[in-house]
Amino acid sequence: MRYIDSFNHFFPDRLWNRMLASTGTARDIGMRMRGIPTIYDLEARLACVDRFADFNYVQVLSLGMPPLESLGEPQETEELAKLGNDGLADLVDRYPDRFVGYLASLPMNSQHAAREAERAFANGANGLQLHTNVNGRPLDDEAFYGVFETAARHGRPVFLHPSRAANMPDYLSETKSKYEIWWTFGWPYETSAAMARLVFSRMLDKLPDLKVLAHHMGAMVPYFEGRVGPGWDQLGNRTSDEDYKGLLAQLKKRPLDYFKDFYADTAVFGSRSATICGLDFYGADRVLFASDSPFDPEKGPGYIRDTIAVLQSLELSNEDREKICFRNAESLLKIGRC
Repeated sequence: MRYIDSFNHFFPDRLWNRMLASTGTARDIGMRMRGIPTIYDLEARLACVDRFADFNYVQVLSLGMPPLESLGEPQETEELAKLGNDGLADLVDRYPDRFVGYLASLPMNSQHAAREAERAFANGANGLQLHTNVNGRPLDDEAFYGVFETAARHGRPVFLHPSRAANMPDYLSETKSKYEIWWTFGWPYETSAAMARLVFSRMLDKLPDLKVLAHHMGAMVPYFEGRVGPGWDQLGNRTSDEDYKGLLAQLKKRPLDYFKDFYADTAVFGSRSATICGLDFYGADRVLFASDSPFDPEKGPGYIRDTIAVLQSLELSNEDREKICFRNAESLLKIGRC
């Protein structure tokens, strides 16, 4: 068996140091990131990967939080994107036995975001990591269409990563989200909402070749299959100020079928029940192994070990197990064929 970890995070040296040296927003990377050596220390990261050598374990790298577009004006975020993408490409080139690919990040607040995607694809990027909103703007905003069109044209997937902070309150009477509710429940909601916007904006009809992966096993969607299915089959029955019934008639497929066309990953923090639920919804053809390393309590190996253990505990055919563990990643990310 081989394990390709398709969604985990790392900051290459030049980007990390540039962010620390910044006099602006980029300098405040956050207490969580600074306290996890395996997200910026290459030797620590290599040692973590090597702990799983017996599992034939490798990684597809992507940057960690926060989203680049939140770190400054376009000129600064364009520079940060180039440093990040070139740094990840260099790691893949230097350590192909540990890092088999990378997801490019874009300066989504820049009108040149699609141009950076083109440049990254030419430099071997296997896909894009986009966050579920761009400084509060939805991904189906017309300004971002060119990014999705570029990904579809190059046959590269978009991986959705949730982005939401405590400044989004849970109640209208308050000014912030308490108790990290914004993360625990807010992030799955963010991802699910972004998926819905791509569906109902007809983005997936306009770009039929576009492939999108929703981080953390498709967020809320598998568990709420009844609402996404029979519930949204009645789109418009609850709304009087917009013609959603007309929109429903314009869609080429049933809403549920669009959501089943997304890809998902196994990064559910070692939850066996969530893994089973997601696999039941998406099927073995659309789920990729991922750990979300290094954000476990052990700061690196924990979620890798736990996720492998969950998959090993499931009754799967060898064919399905191989699809989830590495074959889907090889195919979707064109690993070895960029």
